[in-house]
Formats: sequence, structure tokens, C-alpha cells
Amino acid sequence: MSVRLLAISAWSGTGKTTLLEQVIPLLKTQGIRSGLIKHTHHQMDIDTPGKDSYLLRKAGADQVIVASNQRWALMVESPNKPLSLMQLASQMDISTLDLVLVEGFKDEPVPKIALWRRGVKGEIKDLLDQYVIAVATDEDMELNLPILDINQPMQVADFIVQWLKKR
Repeated sequence: MSVRLLAISAWSGTGKTTLLEQVIPLLKTQGIRSGLIKHTHHQMDIDTPGKDSYLLRKAGADQVIVASNQRWALMVESPNKPLSLMQLASQMDISTLDLVLVEGFKDEPVPKIALWRRGVKGEIKDLLDQYVIAVATDEDMELNLPILDINQPMQVADFIVQWLKKR
């Protein structure tokens, strides 16, 4: 079984996270179990400074799992060896997922829905590559791709469900 990846690709400030916050619950109501990989350019910590897990990671542990009865997280230090999208996706338990949504990673060779909004920096043409399967936008566009209304999350979710059925 291979993981099905679908990237949501756009310039910063377009609303990737906002759209995903709306689309993920809509997919869930249709029985689609989704995971998410989010790329960030920022320094990040998911454990709390001062807590044991943080202190032990900062002390030099290369991998730390924090676990409770409700969830767990694995933190892996990789300061000089960034992982590829495929390496990151392989860390997920795909047996419990139908789809892994990817926020960012716009240069990766995976199927993508490109988002475009009026007034956001950058050009739509710079987001389009051979992997883009649709464009969600707030403008009228003439492209040889399905055009979705970025302000209609149900339309985007329905497109994703139909795309999954074809795979």
C-alpha cells in the first residue's frame, strides 16, 4: 500500500491553512481519513520549553517521543539533513489513512491543488507545473485544468473525494 499525497500549493498569505481547516472536516464527514504534513520555514518546537521532553531533547537526545493516553508525537533532530517529503510521509501510519494532505512543498513532484487569490504576491503561472491537478481561486481563469472556488471549501472537498475515487 502506498500513501496517497495531495499538496495544497500557494504563495504565503493565500490561505492554505484556512482552506485546509475547512476542507479536512468535510472530508472526514465523507469517510476520508486524512493526515497532514506541513512545511514551515520557521524554527519550530512542538514541546514546551521547561518541560522534561524539551530539556532532554535539548540535552542531546536525537529522538524523543512524548506520549499520553490521547496522542503521541515523535520529535527527531535533523539539523544538517532535512528529510524529503517522501521520507516524512513514510513516517506516517498509512494503514489508518486514505490521504495525506501536504501544505507547502510546492516544488515536490506530487499531485497538487494550486491556490491563487487576487492581490497575493507572485504569479499563478509560477505555481503551475505538470503535477497541478486543479486550481482553487477567487478569479475567473482560462486554464486547461479544473477551476475551483477557493471560497467554497465543499467544492474543494468534493473534488478531492472524486480524485481519490479515480486513483
